[in-house]
Amino acid sequence: MHQDVQDLRNFYYRSTLGRAVQATLQGRLREMWPEAKGQTVAGFGFAVPVLRPYLSDARRVIALMPAQQGVMAWPPGQPNVSALIEETAWPVETGHIDRLIVLHGLETSENPSLVMEECWRALGPGGRGIFIVPNRAGIWSRSDRTPFGFGRPYTLGQLESQLRRHSFAIEQHVSVLYQAPSARRFWLKAGPLMERVGRRIPTILAGGVFVIEVSKRVNNRKGTPVRRDPVRALGVLEGLTEPVAKPI
Repeated sequence: MHQDVQDLRNFYYRSTLGRAVQATLQGRLREMWPEAKGQTVAGFGFAVPVLRPYLSDARRVIALMPAQQGVMAWPPGQPNVSALIEETAWPVETGHIDRLIVLHGLETSENPSLVMEECWRALGPGGRGIFIVPNRAGIWSRSDRTPFGFGRPYTLGQLESQLRRHSFAIEQHVSVLYQAPSARRFWLKAGPLMERVGRRIPTILAGGVFVIEVSKRVNNRKGTPVRRDPVRALGVLEGLTEPVAKPI
């Protein structure tokens, strides 16, 4: 079940912990995608906290917010780029998106498989996507004080298997949010240090959120091969030029 857009906005823009999470996610995404010059960048779910760095150089930025969640105007003080959509029928032409970020859109959906199909359809050939989902083994998925405590958390294997079934190729994955999901001053100050230490820990262990980059595969063949025998010519006109004796 999707969260309300007001709750998401309050967390990321009106809480100290939310702003710290936003900075951590933005920093890691900028490492993976340093720039998006001349490209169309879209976010599905509530991806606006990590879309802002691409407003300056991308050809176009689109924030797609599902109807079950609600929509808000974004970015403030600039022309609005957000739209209220049906989560499994985006108002986007097939192959129109170059880069796609999914944040708070997959784990809260009642139709994650259909959402992935729509992601694949909207991405152009060779397009890249980033899925940000809560880690089932992390402490962030066990606390309902943050948006990552809602919906269906994933293990890394579960998410990668599902992405491959929908014709995505896994490019890389990282784990973030090693700090505690707490607004106490001590944990907020220790957050940057814990993130640096967390990079030395195996991905599957302590990180609260998985960040997985994928690319769109367009040459995927599905189904069972069918062997076809060569077609034999029919002997309809046999015997017209040279009589053919029929066996008695």
